[in-house]
Amino acid sequence: MSRPVFICQECGQCCYGFGGTYVSDEDIQKIAKYVQTDSKTFVEKYCVLSGSRWVLRQRSDGYCMFEKGKRCDIHPVKPKMCREWPHIKSVLVDIQNWQIMAGFCLGMQKDATEKEIRAEVIFEMKKRNEKIPEDIQ
Repeated sequence: MSRPVFICQECGQCCYGFGGTYVSDEDIQKIAKYVQTDSKTFVEKYCVLSGSRWVLRQRSDGYCMFEKGKRCDIHPVKPKMCREWPHIKSVLVDIQNWQIMAGFCLGMQKDATEKEIRAEVIFEMKKRNEKIPEDIQ
C-alpha cells in the first residue's frame, strides 16, 4: 500500500455533530457495562432516537457527550461507528464523502487520490472482516 491517507491526529473533530453517533445493541451493552449501568438506563440517560436508531446524545456545543478535551471517555468500548472512522463504506459509494469529511478531520489527507483512498478503506474493511460489495472493489 502507498502512503497512509489517514493518520489520527487526536483532534476530536470526529466527536463533533454530523448527525450523531449511531450505537448498535452490541455497542449499548458494552458501553453500559463500561459506565457501570444496565442497557435500559444507559439508553435513557445517554441516547436519543434518530429515526429508528439510537445515537449518543450530544452536548449543547455539538460534541458527543463522552468527548472530554479531545479524548473519549469510553475509548476502550467506543461504538463501531467510531472505531471504523474514517474507513467507512459510504466513502466507497461516493468518494466525495472523503473530501467532505477531510474538510473537518486533520488526519485525513485532502490530496489523496481516489485510488489511494479506495485501497486504504478496502484494506481496513478487510481487516475488520467486512464484506466488500463486488461492485465497489
